[in-house]
Order: sequence, then structure tokens, then C-alpha cells
Amino acid sequence: MDRKKLVKQLAVIALFIVLFAGLDLAIYQLFIKRVISHHTPGMQKMSVEVANYVPFTGSENVFPAKDAEKLEGDIPTIDGAAALLPVYAGFVESIYPEDSVIYKGEDYDTASAMHYTNTRGAYKDIVDGNADIIICAQPSDEQLAYAAEKGVELEMVPVGSDAFVFIVNSNNPVSDISIEQIRGIYSGQITNWSELGGNNMPIAAMRRNKNSGSETALEKLMGDLPIKPDYTALFGSPIGFSFRYYVTGMLAEGGVKILTINGISPTSETIADGSYPVAGNIYAVYRKGETNENVYKAIDFMLSPEGQKIIEDSGYIPLGQ
Repeated sequence: MDRKKLVKQLAVIALFIVLFAGLDLAIYQLFIKRVISHHTPGMQKMSVEVANYVPFTGSENVFPAKDAEKLEGDIPTIDGAAALLPVYAGFVESIYPEDSVIYKGEDYDTASAMHYTNTRGAYKDIVDGNADIIICAQPSDEQLAYAAEKGVELEMVPVGSDAFVFIVNSNNPVSDISIEQIRGIYSGQITNWSELGGNNMPIAAMRRNKNSGSETALEKLMGDLPIKPDYTALFGSPIGFSFRYYVTGMLAEGGVKILTINGISPTSETIADGSYPVAGNIYAVYRKGETNENVYKAIDFMLSPEGQKIIEDSGYIPLGQ
């Protein structure tokens, strides 16, 4: 091949790489870089500012109950999801001894009674015995299979609820979507925003890491319909998903909007009365046959009026509302 022709071809290829990389970065920034998870577990874990939710630091993001009775003796190790970090931080500050929480500036010490390993790590830790209580959304089939393989049965106690939401760039003219359209997007049957009344632009159907709470929620929503891998993420206009308060409260960044589903916005009222179609429980999860009485005391507190106020003050929906 002629050397000059080869050089030109390589230059064109390099230009396309740069253009696609730049466009991908623009989409990434516009869409909320921390709502769309990074690919490594460590980066996904740090998608929230953990230091903003450390108990006993006077954080304005933690809402403990005043004068609650502290646990004594064998303090259960608690862990959970990123989206629910404010909830279990509030529980811990309310009923855990202050010296049981050891935060090292970037992460919790292994000796700390409070950990933060996110949904995937939390479900593994509860099965492996490295956590005694976790606060999470429902487990994936794979996480349940892992528990069964290890001979562990999980007890799941609802302590509140939140909405599963879909988000797009704020400039996207589409503001409402149906459940069937969501399934169409993630199954690959709907591939362009023009099919939904939007611009003539490919839909970049963003995903979260396998076994994260929100990815599991998507899988449950899809049912038996297989999720098709998305190959347009470099150049499409994105749609993604998360839990309501994670977007509106914990990240609270501009540039995105939450879509209504079937014309219904995810508000406290529509989540509580069931009219918003994709709401789900928040669970306190522990191992069946647990012998540490403080596990049961902690969960009783979560279900008490004081515990339910923490759920509400933290931005979530208490039971019975």
C-alpha cells in the first residue's frame, strides 16, 4: 500500500477516535457523570461523597433521632446501598455508640460497625458474614443464588420505599414515557428518540453495573424480555435510571430531568399511594437464624416512629404513608 495513502487512512481513523471520544465525554458530562456508574466497583462505590454522610460529624445530611437508646454489647455491622447511605447513617448515629464508627477520611475502617460497600458488596457481605444488617433494595437473582449456594437464607424487612426513575438530558424534548416504551428501549425495539416524539437522534440506553440495586430494578421491570446490549453510547442521546432521591437529593446536579411515567411524576404522594408505577421497598436484610439480639433491636428501631422519621427526613417514603 502506498505510504502516503496509509498515512492518510491512519489520520482519518485517529480523527474519528478523537471525535467519538470528545462526543462521549460531552454526553457523559451533560448526563450527570456520577449517575451513570463507572465500570469498576471502586469507582462506582465513590459515586457519592461518602464523607458527607458520616455519622457523629454534625453532617447536615444525616438526620438522627434525639435521645434514642443506644445499643450495648455486640454491635451489629451495618452496610448498604449508595442511594440509601443517608438512611443507615441516620440509624447508626441514633442508636450506635459513637466509638463503634471509625472513618479514616476516605473510607470506613474494617473494625468499624458501619461500612459502605454499595449494593453489590453489601449483599455479598451479608451472605459471607462480614455484615449483620444491610439496607438495600431487593436482591438480584444472582445474589439470591449466591446466598442459596452458601446455604444462607435472607430475611428482608421493608422499612420504607422509594421510586425507580428514568432520567434524560434536560434539553431532551421528551418528558414522559410509558412502561412499554421503557421496555422497548432496553430490549432494542425502540432505538431513536423520534419514535417517542423527540429529536431524530439514536437513544443511548445507559446501564448500571450488574447486581447494583438500580440494575436489578431494571431487570425486574423488564421481566422475561431480554435486555439488549447498547452500541450507541458513544453518539446517542442518553437515557439512564436510578432511584429518585439519589438523583434529586444526593447528587442534585443540573443538566438532567426525571421523566414522568404514564404521565405520573414520582412524588411522595404518588409513591405512597401506588399511582407512580415503578416504586419499590427499602429493606433491612439480615441472615435467618441470627442470634445477635441487637440485630432485632436495630430493626425494631427502624420500624419505630423515630426510625420512620429518619426515613422521611432522609428523603424517602416511610411505611404506611
